[in-house]
Amino acid sequence: MTVSSELIADDIEAYLERHANKSMLRFITCGSVDDGKSTLIGRLLYESKLVFDDQLTALEADSRKSGTQGEGLDFALLVDGLAAEREQGITIDVAYRYFTTERSKFVVADTPGHEQYTRNMVTGASTADLAVILVDSRKGILTQTRRHSYLVSLLGIKHVVLAVNKLDLVDYSQEVFDAITADYAEFAHEIGLDGFVAIPMSAYMGDNLTERSANTPWYSGPSLIEHLESVDIDDAAAAAPFRMPVQWVNRPDLDFRGFSGQIVSGTVSPGDPIRVLPSGKTSTVERIVTMGGDLDVAGAGRSVTITLADEIDISRGDVLSIGDNPPAVADQFEACIVWMGEAPMLPERPFLCQIGTVTVTARITKPKHKINVNTLEKTATTTLALNEIGVCNLSFDRPVPFDPYVGNRDTGSFILIDRLTNSTVGAGMITHSLRRSDNIHWQSVDVDEAAHTRLKGHQPAVLWFTGLSGSGKSTIANDVERQLHALGAHTYLLDGDNVRHGLNRDLGFTEADRVENIRRVTEVTRLMADAGLIVLASFISPFEAERHAARELIGDQQFVEIFVDTALAVAEERDPKGLYKKARRGELVNFTGIDSPYEPPQHPDIHIDTSVTTTEDAAIAIIDYLRARGTISRSV
Repeated sequence: MTVSSELIADDIEAYLERHANKSMLRFITCGSVDDGKSTLIGRLLYESKLVFDDQLTALEADSRKSGTQGEGLDFALLVDGLAAEREQGITIDVAYRYFTTERSKFVVADTPGHEQYTRNMVTGASTADLAVILVDSRKGILTQTRRHSYLVSLLGIKHVVLAVNKLDLVDYSQEVFDAITADYAEFAHEIGLDGFVAIPMSAYMGDNLTERSANTPWYSGPSLIEHLESVDIDDAAAAAPFRMPVQWVNRPDLDFRGFSGQIVSGTVSPGDPIRVLPSGKTSTVERIVTMGGDLDVAGAGRSVTITLADEIDISRGDVLSIGDNPPAVADQFEACIVWMGEAPMLPERPFLCQIGTVTVTARITKPKHKINVNTLEKTATTTLALNEIGVCNLSFDRPVPFDPYVGNRDTGSFILIDRLTNSTVGAGMITHSLRRSDNIHWQSVDVDEAAHTRLKGHQPAVLWFTGLSGSGKSTIANDVERQLHALGAHTYLLDGDNVRHGLNRDLGFTEADRVENIRRVTEVTRLMADAGLIVLASFISPFEAERHAARELIGDQQFVEIFVDTALAVAEERDPKGLYKKARRGELVNFTGIDSPYEPPQHPDIHIDTSVTTTEDAAIAIIDYLRARGTISRSV
């Protein structure tokens, strides 16, 4: 089956041209579990005559096997593609579907209603122009309805339809519809969704989907399709200043150098003044190159290669912008973050952050508050759990160009990625840069690391000892420092217990405090190494993420990870400070190895097995390693 049109038979080329020039609307369906989102989309596909005969036959068979509508067709099965979705009768993943009418083309994302999969809803909403929020007329406004509505507002979706569904189950009651609409209007006003359109419907029966239903004579508004076809999507991207994040430097031969990417906002033409961020260099557009030839003008959504009149150092992640209205550049921000990770967010833990086409290292430095989506109350917090929404301060490892999210969704949004698993753990929207980001600058000095190194007579290094409590880290580190000192090397030993007497005395032993403990120590060791010292850092440092971040900050040339490997039973038997006994008695919580995890290094630079290696032999092996890599000379 296909869309019928007289043009198909009379003039296929005219029909194809008309179809190609139809407006495109991207929208999502969202709401609570069992509100009928998948049924709505399935029915729209059916009514749009986009269900082929073999699909209809399969739907009839699937409806008898897995359907929830008795002898009738279960239209939700057209969308619920995963076996788990059909078994449970819920949507888990985001399902994208395409359909068309005589007037418009649509891409619809069916997003999960279950709270566990709220993060998937954010994915579907990130590119939507309109949201259809479904409500079961028997249940009214639920927690997930409010959560999704708040996310819709947060993500900047300006067009909202309140679809009061399953009216056939309440005898098409106007009173029920009016009560739900009034209830929703009160909440919507608080989050800035005053312009929503409420439509009574039955997705399963088809009431008010493609045309007004006789079952709701009291309703005089448009059907859902009529409304979708008439929505005037403000082309905010086209009206915004020109922005194009560079994806690739295009050098097919010696005579051509262009910068490829997708224009995310505004328009550009040859001769326009251009500013490149973050460098601030300026030039003018020479050509706009595409596979189909050069363009006189290119706008938002177009992928192009731009050549400039001047030779400028530009690389992936830079942003081409209009010369007199560029984005800001900063490395510290306030942002609203939707947490998607199974594990709670830990402040100061480093994540990869993708913003535009650049990937940087980011830390959530300070959660300011989280937001209760039911009451909109702001509550002080130190972390964010799965699906929680909070306002946080964020720090990047370098300045990046950005616009506030309210002005540009593409240059004002980012995702946070776990450095070890590569899973997306957060999505964020920048509200503004922090003033400190603009006012603090790195001060250059004449006596730099190279000068300190020449004076010391050896290369700086950070020897990072990690292992369980009682493994022998501090004993081995102390012996290594003693031998290095005897050889004339300039050293300093940072021990976990000693540091907690001063610099980190305000920290406990929760996971968040352990992360902050190692972050501070890492910064101190970097400064000491910059002074030319060989720094010995003896810390349990239980998490791979923090040790990896320390290596990245200090650098492979200076960082040496030493895994002092001792079986838990052996360390517990030694128990030099009596801590294991306290932990076993329940007097000491969050103790590594007992009720807090230790993540052993997978690829340490030096692996010391204390079951077969003595302290003296371990120290000798480390000294020999430093000689071999050139940290200290062989004659020292």
